[in-house]
Amino acid sequence: QVQLAESGGGLVQSGGSLRLSCAASGIIFSIWRMGWYRQAPGKQRELVATMASGGKTNYADSVKGRFTISTDNAKSTVTLQMNSLKPEDTAVYYCNAFRATLDYWGQGTQVTVSS
Repeated sequence: QVQLAESGGGLVQSGGSLRLSCAASGIIFSIWRMGWYRQAPGKQRELVATMASGGKTNYADSVKGRFTISTDNAKSTVTLQMNSLKPEDTAVYYCNAFRATLDYWGQGTQVTVSS
């Protein structure tokens, strides 16, 4: 059974930082594309950042230079370091594991940035 467990969300002031972590189980972590997505109230879920199994990263334009995705294959974790947070970053953040036709999601963690 595949499980993705996020942690690290919370409330932070504009300009602050948060670090999200996602612990994966039930998959061979190193061969999956791992990522973070977010969904703000009334909006569709959108890509934040992904890291392919070979290490290639992809970021949404809105977070480039502020967010960094990283993985630890030994611990089967993916982390999103978020700096210089803005109120528009407020959303529920979801961890994602993707490979071929398989797509798994965590339950999400709330990030709220106050102005």
